Amino acid sequence: MEQKLNLADSSSRGPHNALLATNGRGHGRGGYRDQTHVTKYARGDNKDKVVVVGEMKLEKMLSMKGGKGEGSYVNNSEAQAKHARSMVPLLKETLDLVKLGPPDLPFVVADLGCSCGSNTIHVVGVIVKHIAGRYESSGQDPPEFSAFFSDLPSNDFNTLFQLLPPLASSGGGGSLEDCLSSTTHRSYFAAGVPGSFYRRLFPKMSVDFFYSAFSLHWLSQVPESVAEGGGAAYNKGRIFIHGGKEAAANAYGKQFKSDLAGFLKARSVEMKKGGSMFLVCLGRTSVDPTDQGGAGLLFGTHYQDAWDDLVHEGLITSEKRDRFNIPVYAPSLQDFKEVVEADGAFKINQLQLFRGGSPLVVSNPDDAAEVGRAFANSCRSVSGVLVDAHIGEKLGEELFVRVARRATSHAKEILELLQFFHVVASLSLAATCT
Repeated sequence: MEQKLNLADSSSRGPHNALLATNGRGHGRGGYRDQTHVTKYARGDNKDKVVVVGEMKLEKMLSMKGGKGEGSYVNNSEAQAKHARSMVPLLKETLDLVKLGPPDLPFVVADLGCSCGSNTIHVVGVIVKHIAGRYESSGQDPPEFSAFFSDLPSNDFNTLFQLLPPLASSGGGGSLEDCLSSTTHRSYFAAGVPGSFYRRLFPKMSVDFFYSAFSLHWLSQVPESVAEGGGAAYNKGRIFIHGGKEAAANAYGKQFKSDLAGFLKARSVEMKKGGSMFLVCLGRTSVDPTDQGGAGLLFGTHYQDAWDDLVHEGLITSEKRDRFNIPVYAPSLQDFKEVVEADGAFKINQLQLFRGGSPLVVSNPDDAAEVGRAFANSCRSVSGVLVDAHIGEKLGEELFVRVARRATSHAKEILELLQFFHVVASLSLAATCT
């Protein structure tokens, strides 16, 4: 298939409200990715004397906010669900490119950055049903299916597995066709795979199809030059690169490209001959990396101001604020394309910037307080674990109260301006790698 590089408007494909998390889908996608460098947090900056995290690999503790509370990812991923559904036609185009193996061998699909919501379950069901239909159309019986749900070890896999429907059985009188068409049972074997997708997760040539949505914009780490004082890239006074120094944004961009290269290298080893993958991450329309678009409005305005409130009120020091940085980078299409082409293991089938909508889902847009709460919960569901680790749960609660208050005062502006774009990539293993 020819490479396509264009801008797709969601209005041509139905509702398109996309929230950045992450994966990730219910798709919230798994928090800091592969935070392998050790970060030291100073004690004593906050008045409630919370002992914050010391020398610990953040990969082991960070994730989307688990559980089923108001600020949890499960209850703040409806926008991702709508977004994922609007991209099903693009997903199916990629599925049609996968080379079908013999039906006596399992077809293996992996969702990377699955998070803990129901969206990942829905998408895997779509994938399995579509591939089964391709086998049937070719006059073959569908194979058995295996689905791997992967995210960082800190992901709330318990909540995810509780949402999984029971496994359908083709024995005892039920046909395989009945199993595949069931809406109350799943027609695939399921397993969880903890680990960073920036490294190897599966055996060589073991996976037919990879899916990852709302995850790859999460960096494996905040570049040291951004987090540590003294250099040109030091992000002083800010918690995100939006509207900040060009040097800080460039450091984020370099980290993103390094992370994506590691992701592609790992998948090229794990993918079966004839395999493909469908990737979605936050994107931007501007060539200027300091303009992070929707992510910038989410993290660089009222959220930033709420951190400043804590400083001005004497609840934390400015230095403590400055040591907190949101590890998200929204790439341009060119950023993404350069990494894929430099890697050389994958052919680009399609590469699009998909126009999204607001990450906020509100029942009454005229209710400013509801908009404010939705804004705060969106921030909290994807960054709350990071916040609690940095300043403690008590001050984290204070922070998001202030986020909601500020967002309530700007509700109309938020609904008008807060819009997301996503990079959507369809990739197949290049012939030279098969």
